[in-house]
Amino acid sequence: MYCHAILPLPVLYVFSDILFPVVYYIARYRRTVVRKNLENAFPEKSKKEIVRIEKAFYRNLCDYWFETVKLLHISEKEMLRRMKFKNMEMVNTMMQDGNSGMMYLGHFGNWEWVPSIALWTDSSISLAQIYRPLRNSVFDKLFLTLRKRFGTLGIPKESTLREIIKMRKAGIKSLIGFMSDQTPSPRNIYYWSSFFHQDTPIYTGVERIAKQTGYYVFYLDITRIKRGYYEAECVLLSDNPKATEDFEITEKYIRLMEKTIQRNPAYWLWSHNRWKYTRG
Repeated sequence: MYCHAILPLPVLYVFSDILFPVVYYIARYRRTVVRKNLENAFPEKSKKEIVRIEKAFYRNLCDYWFETVKLLHISEKEMLRRMKFKNMEMVNTMMQDGNSGMMYLGHFGNWEWVPSIALWTDSSISLAQIYRPLRNSVFDKLFLTLRKRFGTLGIPKESTLREIIKMRKAGIKSLIGFMSDQTPSPRNIYYWSSFFHQDTPIYTGVERIAKQTGYYVFYLDITRIKRGYYEAECVLLSDNPKATEDFEITEKYIRLMEKTIQRNPAYWLWSHNRWKYTRG
């Protein structure tokens, strides 16, 4: 894997092109889940259109794997060229007052490249990300290494509130990223919304912590410009979360996440069984 990381991305994309038919046609990796999700999310699209999105999703998934491996060896200069962040001056300026921020993310494009936001953030701000530990200890250690590549701190999901309180008490100004577009566990379902025409449980943890701490809340809107190039725009959701209605911030997030996906559906993680729970 390390040897692969040394190779330039154009060469890694050749391997990605070779891998695609193996994953799609032979292994048929989660094909049933992906097809069902796409058909339910886009009832207005023809079968031909669904298959086109489906194939594009698997091609992007293969690219994602090789781009992620590349994190082991990519330089800061190349990362700055390939992953650009817009509106960071707003974030840096707002947080000059000493307050911290929370950022909603989604599994769109290559989310493993998002920690490079540290290269665009004021040095006075500590970067952290909430993650769900993987069952395989080897892969868990690998992904933690990759996600810390540019100096961000990894916080296990079950330790989120405890670590945030600890940083706050220590006077650490932080910007914390939350992947909030997947399915919450049954015991953590407090809010349902319509997401791609389906009744969907939505994570509310970010909003609840923001209301408790008063931290600014942002959304990261990612666009895939072309193969190996992404652009992410920081959008302010609330500069005063304590003054918002319950679930107002959560609803803003899910509507923006839906728009991001609709712009180019192939780049979201359709292989996740997002609608496995029903209300009632």
